[in-house]
Amino acid sequence: MSTLYIVATPIGNLSDFSPRAIETLKNVALIAAEDTRVTRKLTMHFGIGTPLISCHQHNERSRGPEIVEKMLAENIDVAVVTDAGTPAISDPGTEIVKAAIAAGVTVLAVPGPSAFAAAVSVSGFDFSSFAFYGFLPRQAGELRDKLKDIGRKSEGAVFHESPHRIKALVAAIGEALPGALLSVSCDLTKLHELTLRGTPEEILNALEANEKSEKGEYCVVADLRGVTLPDEKPAVQASLEARLFDLMLNGASLRDAAAALTAQGEKKNAVYAASLRVKAKLEEP
Repeated sequence: MSTLYIVATPIGNLSDFSPRAIETLKNVALIAAEDTRVTRKLTMHFGIGTPLISCHQHNERSRGPEIVEKMLAENIDVAVVTDAGTPAISDPGTEIVKAAIAAGVTVLAVPGPSAFAAAVSVSGFDFSSFAFYGFLPRQAGELRDKLKDIGRKSEGAVFHESPHRIKALVAAIGEALPGALLSVSCDLTKLHELTLRGTPEEILNALEANEKSEKGEYCVVADLRGVTLPDEKPAVQASLEARLFDLMLNGASLRDAAAALTAQGEKKNAVYAASLRVKAKLEEP
């Protein structure tokens, strides 16, 4: 029976590649790689001659089932790897795993390096629980809302971030989650591995002072146990028309009432349509 192996690869230091992982890649018939160019460097270093096929975020929805069909038709074993770390954790791999499970193919993990686990281990934060969120939204408004939601749900959180957006993320955490403490790691397991610990303001100052801060991938561990956020306001259940009438009963013109709802975050087109319905209602004989 065919087996799909999910193989963790080094996140920086090649010495972290386990003997079992090397042996697995040598023994399978095919390696499904996120980027064959990156994986080829790894396989050449360890004398692994197994053929490679690409399976990344842009093609794995179709490529995954194709590989599984090949496994079943030829009764072969396949290994899945990403550029670094553990597949299917904020990296490609989930689709081929799902396809294999659906087809009854055995799926086995060959564990090893994982950036978020390494970052948590050096953070100094003693969590009873934490949540891993991967990469957060890029848009400022969405990011702020997501962070506040995380702050209400989790006592600890872990994020991945690119070097070009790390300062914006740290600043956003400082603004949205007052009281948070951070451990920010870069180049984990590499020669110049760096971990910064402190408040968002302290971390941001350290990043600003580091001329090499925009190099290397980051993993951010946030201790949110000291964060206090106001309770969320209950969602307004009344229709836009009812809210317009309520504002008008308190002395506002229809135009001012519409402007007030728009300022509260309601969509402009929806408020405009509601105001037309209110106007028509007022003009009825």
